[in-house]
Amino acid sequence: MPSRATSVLRNATLRDGSVCDIVLDDAVVAAVLPAGEGVADTVVDLEGRLLLTAGADAHAHLDKAYTWDAINPPFGDLLGAIEAFHDFQENLTEDDIYARARRAALALLANGTTAVRSHVNLLPGDQPFRGVDAMVRLKADLADVMDLQLVALPPVDMDDATIEQALDRGLDLVGGAPHLADDALEDVRRLLALAERRGIGADLHTDESLDGPITITEFARIAGAWPEDRIRTAGHCVRLGTLSPEELAPIVEAVAEARLGVVSLPITNLYLQGWEHEHSTPRGLTALRPLLDGGALVSAGADNVRDPFNPIGRSDALETAALLVTAGHLSLDESWDLCSSAGRAVMGLPVADAVPGAAAEFVAVASANVGEAIAEAPADRIVIHRGRVVARTSVTQQIHLPTPHTTAEGVAHV
Repeated sequence: MPSRATSVLRNATLRDGSVCDIVLDDAVVAAVLPAGEGVADTVVDLEGRLLLTAGADAHAHLDKAYTWDAINPPFGDLLGAIEAFHDFQENLTEDDIYARARRAALALLANGTTAVRSHVNLLPGDQPFRGVDAMVRLKADLADVMDLQLVALPPVDMDDATIEQALDRGLDLVGGAPHLADDALEDVRRLLALAERRGIGADLHTDESLDGPITITEFARIAGAWPEDRIRTAGHCVRLGTLSPEELAPIVEAVAEARLGVVSLPITNLYLQGWEHEHSTPRGLTALRPLLDGGALVSAGADNVRDPFNPIGRSDALETAALLVTAGHLSLDESWDLCSSAGRAVMGLPVADAVPGAAAEFVAVASANVGEAIAEAPADRIVIHRGRVVARTSVTQQIHLPTPHTTAEGVAHV
């Protein structure tokens, strides 16, 4: 055992069913040993909990979270949701945004997500950076417990200079929703050119509708020429799920060749898409299976939580995984991988796993296997970030049953 080991995760059940000790060297896994053999000054006994790679949500909107009740927006209308939030955000203060975003981030953390990428609205009026400053402050405040990446999300008509000022204030990536612009392809080119000028990556809301223009091929064409380590991510991509195999095949090939990460967002897309279809309502998801089979990098996130774009949500990667199983027809293991290791890959973070040399990013769940974890989503969890426990939830359950009594024939009744 390495002499520099700093802690041990004792009695961890791995996905193959084995029970092991995970020896950590600071933020990295040093060794995986039979249960009971790991030795260190600090021991965290997982008591047989299932040890999974921590959740990684590559597409969130922390700055919008928990605004549904205050806005009372129309149901099932993407453009209506955008308009409702734009009206609401005019009066938001930096502290308002910070408080709700912090609540949303900590809910994700408690549920086992240790890496989050959040889009940040650039706001109307003479103070467009209220959300930016709130989220940059949050990133600094949570730096010890969560990897938080921030994406500029301007309205479609915002000028480049204002977007660049937002980036200067501490955002990481260029974002936007070019499919909403009058000239969608030109807006893709504009936003990616801005990213190229600054030498940073881009994460665009892409083709978030069941019809309309397809911009992802232009995104892939341009970003495919970028340096390999530069982030390039397309969120939503709902339009791909409507295409025939013949139409889809060359797009999947282009996306895979460009190493363009695709983030599926089932809870919001299932809610928002398809309301105009009175029967045979489409699922409103991207083309998950063709993308995966075609070698594309695909992950999944929770997207919106109780805001005009989605009235529900638990900030839980296991909830997202369950939707990938039921609506996306993925396997149990695939679904969790999209919500964890694939999310880290999309975010450009180191591989995390229970293997030597991997990052020590874990969630330990009181479940026997991945299927049970996704099905039951037990609240009992221990969350490890950079090799140390950053959140722990314990649950006490009491069920008060009536005392059974026995009849003369010896039959028990309650």
